[in-house]
Amino acid sequence: MEGRKFQRSTKRMIDIVVSLIVLLVFLPLWVIAALLIKATSKGPVFFLQDRPGLNKQIFKVYKFRTMKPGSERMVKGQEVLKDDDRVTTIGKLLRRTKVDEMPQVLNVLKGDMSLVGPRPERIASLADYDDEISKRLIMRPGMTGLAQVSGNIYIPLEDRYKFDIYYVENFSILLDIKIILRTVGVVLLGENRYVNKCLVEINQGAKEVAATIEETYSK
Repeated sequence: MEGRKFQRSTKRMIDIVVSLIVLLVFLPLWVIAALLIKATSKGPVFFLQDRPGLNKQIFKVYKFRTMKPGSERMVKGQEVLKDDDRVTTIGKLLRRTKVDEMPQVLNVLKGDMSLVGPRPERIASLADYDDEISKRLIMRPGMTGLAQVSGNIYIPLEDRYKFDIYYVENFSILLDIKIILRTVGVVLLGENRYVNKCLVEINQGAKEVAATIEETYSK
């Protein structure tokens, strides 16, 4: 118990230090992204939306806007894929490189989020949570997470939840490091490249589905 508490304290310290470094180093990229968004489409530079965080506390998540005005009113369960016509031209590049997520280091510094953890979902998703899925809310949501480096939108939502719950129940600094390193690969190669290369095995069914998806995308 003490060991886990120490790891959580260490995790928070790492969050603050790394977020400050990312904020300072990539500030010029933020400026470029903001100028491109403003020059190529109508609407604000940033997209803010209420999300449930630790213990269901509501906070505003920060992102660079990548979609056309009004597109935030999304259909439940409708994923935003790379060829989605709701996404702007610059937005596609920002989403592919994950630059759109970078403003969330501000959420990390504020304590709303962590570098690694279950991704924050829309408030409406809470209606579908049972006791098992609700476990994903007992840790701060993350900029990246185990599900995001295991296929993310290319695997079923149920399996993403399983990855999130596994992370919460088996959290360690070492696992965080592995996820962060894998995130670099996701940014460079794409999420679909990792659908059957999971850091942990949740169940055989998920593995078979992932293999089928990868075969489809490799054709």
